[in-house]
Amino acid sequence: MNQSRRTALKSTGAFASLIALGVVTQSQAQAAVDHASFQVKTLEDALKAIGGTAATSDQVSVVSPDIAENGAVVPVGATSKLANTTEMYLIVEKNPTPLSAAFMIPAGTAADVQTRLKMGQSTNVVAVVKADGKLFSASKETKVTLGGCGG
Repeated sequence: MNQSRRTALKSTGAFASLIALGVVTQSQAQAAVDHASFQVKTLEDALKAIGGTAATSDQVSVVSPDIAENGAVVPVGATSKLANTTEMYLIVEKNPTPLSAAFMIPAGTAADVQTRLKMGQSTNVVAVVKADGKLFSASKETKVTLGGCGG
């Protein structure tokens, strides 16, 4: 048994016990388990953590500036026109920890999310959407300038 599977089984068992005893809620346990996904170091590992390779779709779009003057606060978002969108993820490819944001989309809610992310350098921003149990993605390059005068 590999180490990551062993760790997952231990964590799941521990959280199941805590939920059964009423020490933590199911939402708190889920948030703690999902935290490990944000520790991966590569784009490929981030995709594996959220469920595998995503197919490119024109129904998913990334909202990000072409040029960001301040990499500390880059406005980034994603929209999905796919029916039954349940999850949305934002991945910044060249960040030390690429998986930057995760959103759970309740049924009947517009699949449109916005946030601000930190980017250390020019990179691709990838939006991954889970709809009907399948993964779809889109990406967009954002250039981060130094002092607003680079490229």
